Amino acid sequence: MVTVLQEEVLAIQKVYDQLINSWNEMNSEAYAELFTTDGSIVGFDGSQANSRREIYDHLSGIFADHAPARFVTIIREIRLLSPSVGLLRAVAGMVPRNEKEINPKINAIQSLIAVKKEQRFMIALFQNTPAAFHGRAEDAKNLTQELQEQFQKENKDL
Repeated sequence: MVTVLQEEVLAIQKVYDQLINSWNEMNSEAYAELFTTDGSIVGFDGSQANSRREIYDHLSGIFADHAPARFVTIIREIRLLSPSVGLLRAVAGMVPRNEKEINPKINAIQSLIAVKKEQRFMIALFQNTPAAFHGRAEDAKNLTQELQEQFQKENKDL
């Protein structure tokens, strides 16, 4: 039997999975629709978009100009901060399209705040922070290896 707590955690995981899939499919509309109307993103380079409309416009521009690398992610934690607010933390790597190797220079730590609105979780904030690990080359190497293994597990047919 699935508890209410487990259902909430699974719902937050689902919205995150949809976010990553919409990026990988270069679908700015599906991506933006996962956010609250006043939701925000902070990109890898520090760029920000505040509102569902700005998020859509920002991503539409990115996807129109080029095909960005695909995310490979590993969720580290999902925790409820209240019955209607959850925190998800993950690590992410990126694999350039038509390639099979993680680009270690753009590994990231991802944080997502989800809020329950109208009986479903939506994203209030998504932040993608570089996983630079300054002075800790072994940590960076280990993260890249872990993400590469995840990519291989998800893409056995490649």
